[in-house]
Amino acid sequence: MDSARQPESRRSRRTSRVKYDVLVELEGEKFAYAGETIVVNLHGALIRSSAALDLGSPVIIHVQQTGKAAQAKVVFASYDRPPHYGVELEKPDNIWGLTDAPPDWQVYLT
Repeated sequence: MDSARQPESRRSRRTSRVKYDVLVELEGEKFAYAGETIVVNLHGALIRSSAALDLGSPVIIHVQQTGKAAQAKVVFASYDRPPHYGVELEKPDNIWGLTDAPPDWQVYLT
């Protein structure tokens, strides 16, 4: 499929996604929820959580394993059981602690 026909979310994906399960905490102005990643990349993640988040909501993602945190916003929401959310990091970063990152991540990490 050429890039003109791909959904916007596919065209804007800048780095490879990796299946990676890591515990996170999603923190907002008046809430904090536990969650876990399903897939990650340098620009965000798909996260499973019992949270009730709205599209566009700002969140801080705290990664338990690495002790790192990053500002993000909710860019996708699925209210299946359990709900899961796509979050976009404000700045590209490997906050996930992935040690064997894909080669295309290096462009943003150098």
